[in-house]
Amino acid sequence: QAEDGIRDVERSRGLGDVYKRQLIFFAARYKGFDQRISELMDATELSIGDYILQGGELPTMVMIDAAIRLIPGFLGDKDSAATDSFSDVSRILSAPDYTRPQEFMGKKVPDVLLSGNHEAIRRWRRREGIKLTMERRPDLIKLSKLTDEDIEFINELRDWIKERLREKENRAE
Repeated sequence: QAEDGIRDVERSRGLGDVYKRQLIFFAARYKGFDQRISELMDATELSIGDYILQGGELPTMVMIDAAIRLIPGFLGDKDSAATDSFSDVSRILSAPDYTRPQEFMGKKVPDVLLSGNHEAIRRWRRREGIKLTMERRPDLIKLSKLTDEDIEFINELRDWIKERLREKENRAE
């Protein structure tokens, strides 16, 4: 049974201690490799998703990249990996990022991010992350460790979505 090696943060964290041990990746071609090899080597199968690629080289690179960034000191700033999507037990995607300039082609950085109010920024980032997770990976919401504040926001968001759908139906009539 293949286990999901990238979506499962705990699995990639386990790979993050590669500097302490040796790992061998077999990157199969076409249909895979002989099952007897897997059995004889007591191998663990990892998957990066439900799709087919020409070979295992790209998935191997993805797993290595996901793992090495967790090695202490690899990223330079020890807090860098701590703020990534899936970095905590909540499994919520990261909020959108914004850089300079403050306005680009008519699109502005949200005011809250320029406010200097760290608590408001934290709340905004968390809410935006929850919104993205609900849009792109709703399956993760069930797996997330949500705070009371998160649940309150999800309920507000669901109510808002229902209201928008009702308005859309009314316009269609």
